[in-house]
Amino acid sequence: MSPSKPKAPRNRTLTLSSTDGQIYGARLQRWTQAMPLEAVLDTTVQQDCQGAIAYLPTACIDLLILDPPYNLRKNFNGQLFQSRSPVDYLTWFESWLLPLKRLLKPTASLYVCADWQSSAILYPLLAEHFTIRNRITWEREKGRGAKTNWKNAAEDIWFATVSDRYTFNVEAVKLKRRVIAPYRDRHGAPKDWQDSQQGRFRLTHPSNLWTDISVPFWSMPENTDHPTQKPEKLIAKLILASSQAGDVVLDPFLGSGTTSVVAKKLQRHYIGIETNREYCCLAEKRLALAERDRRIQGYTDGYFWERNSAPPISTETAH
Repeated sequence: MSPSKPKAPRNRTLTLSSTDGQIYGARLQRWTQAMPLEAVLDTTVQQDCQGAIAYLPTACIDLLILDPPYNLRKNFNGQLFQSRSPVDYLTWFESWLLPLKRLLKPTASLYVCADWQSSAILYPLLAEHFTIRNRITWEREKGRGAKTNWKNAAEDIWFATVSDRYTFNVEAVKLKRRVIAPYRDRHGAPKDWQDSQQGRFRLTHPSNLWTDISVPFWSMPENTDHPTQKPEKLIAKLILASSQAGDVVLDPFLGSGTTSVVAKKLQRHYIGIETNREYCCLAEKRLALAERDRRIQGYTDGYFWERNSAPPISTETAH
């Protein structure tokens, strides 16, 4: 379990006590035989990705979110992932991607997270097996600067589909931006913007360049000690755009649970697979907290708000 350390008053990083480990550890699943879909919905599975997916039924997943280790040396709570040659990384990636393909419905979509190096490696493989629709680049404003190179402050997400029949809910992922130049029509009415108590805002269509994301940090209640945790707001965009309420979302590299938590908050079913027990327990703790708090930072009343804006306070995230 996470070591017990005194935290600063504003540090809201989620940790596990030994009691938490017992309570949430008892909820984890591990599969040894083929599982019916109804037995695996809304579960956290402590198991290797390849071992677990072999037991899932064919064509059961509506949305696949993949956030595997990038081709970097990284310590995941004692489990060390080593960087490899591009060929070896691609071979490893393919070894579990192809079995995952069996699980996807003909109408399914998938999102694949990558850094700038692994992104280039993965594109040919993804293009061979799926229809690539877009590459999202999101600003990851965190980390150290570089003295001999440009600071790496962005990551990619490949958006792909199994076929030409897929879900994309554009109205669900519009961004509410502050209006800098509030033009009016000849009658004095706002032109393509709204005036509110929070200020002047315009709804804009989502693009493939995201600059409104805050990486989880110590004062955010979603923050954990996982070294590559994705923000809830980022995953919410993917889930809202490419699934419907009641759909099944799979994340076979769950980490500390962001995909499952966001799916639950947005009324989707989830299946999360993760090898590390502590991360699995953190995911279950976050899922328990989501029972009484469905808020997603930066997403309020059905809209995504640009970073550093002040949306109205709401306890609901989905409508």
